[in-house]
Amino acid sequence: MVNFAQEDPCAHRRGRMASSPDSNASLSVQKVTRSESSQARKSQHAEEAIFYMNCRAAYLTVLKSSLENIKSKEQLSLVLQQAGRNPSQKTVNKYWTSQTTTLNFDDFCTILKKEKPATKTELLEAFGKIDTDNTGYILHDELYKILTTRGEKMSPDEVSTITKQADFNCRGKLDYNKFCDLYMTTSEQCCNTAREKLEVDNRLKQQQFGSQAETSSEGIAMPVSKPSPRISRKTDHKLAPTKGDSRTPSRPSSAQSCKASISTTLSLGASSNRSTKLIEPDTMKVPCKEWHCAQSKGCFYLEEDGEIISHKYKLHLPQRSTVCITIKPLNIRQVEGKSGHWLSVDTALYILKENETQENLQLVSFTEQQNKEMFGWKGELGSGIYWLLPFTTGCRLKKVKAQMTGEAKLVYRGEDGELALTKEFRAALSDIFETIDLDGNGLLSLEEYNFFELRTSGEKCDEEAWAVCKENFDMKKNELTRQGFMDLNLMEANDREGDPSDLWVTLLSLGYNKALEMTEACPFVIDIYAEKCKPRIKAIYLDAGSSQLNRAVCKSVVNKGEAKVMDGCENIIVYTYKTGRRITSVIENKSENKVIIHVNNEQSKNCLSSRGLTVFAVEVAPKSTMVSQHVMPLNEQEEWFYNCVHSLVR
Repeated sequence: MVNFAQEDPCAHRRGRMASSPDSNASLSVQKVTRSESSQARKSQHAEEAIFYMNCRAAYLTVLKSSLENIKSKEQLSLVLQQAGRNPSQKTVNKYWTSQTTTLNFDDFCTILKKEKPATKTELLEAFGKIDTDNTGYILHDELYKILTTRGEKMSPDEVSTITKQADFNCRGKLDYNKFCDLYMTTSEQCCNTAREKLEVDNRLKQQQFGSQAETSSEGIAMPVSKPSPRISRKTDHKLAPTKGDSRTPSRPSSAQSCKASISTTLSLGASSNRSTKLIEPDTMKVPCKEWHCAQSKGCFYLEEDGEIISHKYKLHLPQRSTVCITIKPLNIRQVEGKSGHWLSVDTALYILKENETQENLQLVSFTEQQNKEMFGWKGELGSGIYWLLPFTTGCRLKKVKAQMTGEAKLVYRGEDGELALTKEFRAALSDIFETIDLDGNGLLSLEEYNFFELRTSGEKCDEEAWAVCKENFDMKKNELTRQGFMDLNLMEANDREGDPSDLWVTLLSLGYNKALEMTEACPFVIDIYAEKCKPRIKAIYLDAGSSQLNRAVCKSVVNKGEAKVMDGCENIIVYTYKTGRRITSVIENKSENKVIIHVNNEQSKNCLSSRGLTVFAVEVAPKSTMVSQHVMPLNEQEEWFYNCVHSLVR
C-alpha cells in the first residue's frame, strides 16, 4: 500500500469551516497573516526580478552582448553608472586589481549586489557632518577645501562643475538637499534609460543569458530556481541532487578557451505525420478477461518566475505484468468562444523504479509513443514501487502578457441582499473541483483537498478542521461534495463581505486570469493499464521538477538521441532526440572545467523554444549533463525546420 506523505498538521481552515463568530474572527486574523506572508514572498521575488532586469539593462547599454566581457576599468565604471551607482576610484580598484584582465556578466551582478546605491538619507547624513549648524547649506569655499584635500581628492575643475550648477547653488553656497534630490533623480534616470533601451531593442533581448523563457514584466526570468511562494515544502520530499541540474544559473561565468561548434538540422512535417504506434486503451482487451485499470488526475501549475510545478506519483504493482501508461491533457468544460489553451500543452511521464531509497531511483522509460494529444508507454514491469514524474517542456505553458479589458465578477447580491456566486465563477469552481478530484469519484477526500490548500495557501487542513467542515458543509463518506466546495467558497466571500480579493488569490494560484480563463495551468489525466494485476497510483506531493526528473530527461536523450562531438573539443557532446512533436537537446561536459555554450536558433523556422530566446548561452558544470533546450512547432499544421548551432564560447 502506498502511503500519502504527511506533513505537520495545520488548523488554518478551522475558522473558515466553523460557523461561530469567534471562529470567523480567528479565521480573519489568520487570513490577514497568511495574506501578508504571501505578499512578502511575492515582494521578495519581484525585487529579485527587478534587480536582474536592471543588471541586464545596464550591461547591454555599454556592451554589445551579455557574452562580451568588461575589458577595462573605464568600462567597469561606466556600466556601474548605468546601473545607478556612482563608483569612486577606490571602489573600481577594489574589483579591478592588477591581476584582473576581464570581468563577465556574472561578476558584474555580484558587484552590484555588494555595491548598493546610495540613499538620500545616507547622502544627507554625510553632508550633515560638514554642516554642523544644520543650515541646509555648505559654503563653496568649505566644499572646495574638503573635496580637494580629503579622501579621494577631486580636481579643482571637478569641484567647479558641481558649484556652477544653478539647480542647487546660490550666492556662494550649495543647497545640499536639492543636490541630493538631483543626484537621486539622475541615478534613477540612468536605470530607466537602460531599461527602456532594452525594451525597444529586440536584438538585445535576443542576446541575454537564460535557463528559462524570457517573460513579461509580471514574470521575468530568474537566474536560479526558487521555492514556490505558495507551496510548503519538506526536505523529505526532495530527491537526491544531480550534477548539471537543468535549472542552472542564467549568468555564466568564465569558460575555457576553445573555438568549436556543432550544427544540428531537422526538417519535420505537419502534425498529420504524428506517430500512432500507441495502442489505445479501449482496445486493450485480451481473451476471457479485461486489463485492470487505475487512474489519477493532476495538474501543471506555472509559477510567477516561470517555474513549473506538478503532482508527483507512486505506482504500486503487486506482481510482474505487461503495463500501458498514458498521459494527456484533461478535457474539462470549455466556454463557447474561448479556446482551451491547456489542451495544446505537451505532456509526458517519466517512469522510475524505486529501490532501497528514493535517492537511488532508476530510469525505466518514458512516454514517447504518441496518439494525438496522448503520450504513452507499453512494456513489462516487475512487481514493486515506481515513481511517475509528469513533465512538460514549458514551450507552450509559459508566461504571457495579459490582454484583458476587464475583471470578471465573482459574487453579487440577490434581491434578498444575500451574497451569491456568479454563474461564471461557479463554472470555474466546477472546473477546479474536476481538476483537484484526483481519483475522479466526484468527491474530495482530505488528501485531495489538501493539495488544493497547499497550492492556494501553502498550508494543510488537519483532521480536526476536516471534522468541523463535515459539520458545516455537504459531505458524503467523509468527503466533500461539489456543492460543499461551492458553499465553502461562498462562505469565504461572506467572510470578506463580498470583497473578492481572497477568491482571486485562489484563482490566480490555480492558473486563472482575471477573465476566468485558465492560461497558466494544464490539468492532465494519467491512466495505468495492467494485464495481470490491479495497479494502484497515488499522488504523493505537489512540487517543482526534481533533480531526479532532470536527470531522467537528460539520460533519456543521451540513451536515445543522436550524439555529436565538438570538433577540436572532444569533451563536449551534444545529444539531440526527437519524439512525437518535441525535440530535446542535451549537452554533456566531460571536462574538468565548467564551460559556456552559446546556442543559436536563428535559422530555425516555425519553432518554439522552451527558452523563449533565439540566441542564448548556458553554463554546464564539470563532468555533468544538462538540457540545452526543448523545441516544438509554433504552428503544428505547418512544416517546421530545426537548425541549431551550439558553440563553445572563448
